[in-house]
Amino acid sequence: MAIPRYDEIQLPILNLLSDDQPRKARDMVDLLAPVFNLSEEENLQMYASGNGPIFVDRIQWALSYLNMAGLVQKPRRGIYQISEQGTKILKNPRSLREYVNNKISEREPNKKKDKVKTELSEDLNSDLTPEESLYQSFDGIKKSVYRDILDTILSKTPREFEKLVVILLQKMGYGGEIKNSGEVTQYVNDKGIDGIIREDVLGFGRINIQAKRYAVHNNVPREDIQKFVGALAVAQSDKGVFITTSDFTKGAYQYAESLNSTTKIVLINGDRLAQYIYDFNLGVQPERTIEIKKLDSDFWDFMQDNPE
Repeated sequence: MAIPRYDEIQLPILNLLSDDQPRKARDMVDLLAPVFNLSEEENLQMYASGNGPIFVDRIQWALSYLNMAGLVQKPRRGIYQISEQGTKILKNPRSLREYVNNKISEREPNKKKDKVKTELSEDLNSDLTPEESLYQSFDGIKKSVYRDILDTILSKTPREFEKLVVILLQKMGYGGEIKNSGEVTQYVNDKGIDGIIREDVLGFGRINIQAKRYAVHNNVPREDIQKFVGALAVAQSDKGVFITTSDFTKGAYQYAESLNSTTKIVLINGDRLAQYIYDFNLGVQPERTIEIKKLDSDFWDFMQDNPE
């Protein structure tokens, strides 16, 4: 079974807390997992961003909304217990979503009521937690920039593309601190090599580059990779990077993977190219920084809890 949405976890949480026993969020994980028939792998599945276990995070968001709606209370920090109103809601569980929605809207007195209800309705009917929505929006923005990067590259000359990929590999750390480690070869009669990265001062180690500024759907065939391997042999080099703005055919990928260990060719398609340009800040700049904060447990745990 798929990991449940945070709103789907709210009612099972109230049922779990109906015994009036206080519990920590993490203590609920193993108790709630069987309710949704989650496997151990699903129970421990992490966000791709590395932002912790998905199921734990959704439990915490479910508890946060229940707490804001007054259906659970926190006798101590990080400890949750069902409230009197939460017990009442369990008698009519179908009203849970609407009750939570209305209670949270009441916490926003300075906004127009209809606008708050619309925003909350969209939020609570979403499959994602607010944090997941933020990451998804960020991912969407990045992919939009990736497309802009490729469109911009295609608007430039093939010669400029060759210069670009040499600069990119240097930004990625190839060539190290060697002065003038990157070189774009002569435009005519380049013998199948568009650029060179020198890995040491004397030039014993070299990475040879082939760059193809192709339209998006014009994939690089196997034959082009074979020609590049031949060019590497002539240049007496065993390292090559083939970069394109499009993609490679299945045969091209299979051929590159089948090469013996003495010759290594890395294929970089348009998607990876745009990602590298973005990640290594080549021709892009930050537009806005969003800082997300969470409570500092060490700071708050140092304070004495109210025994009441």
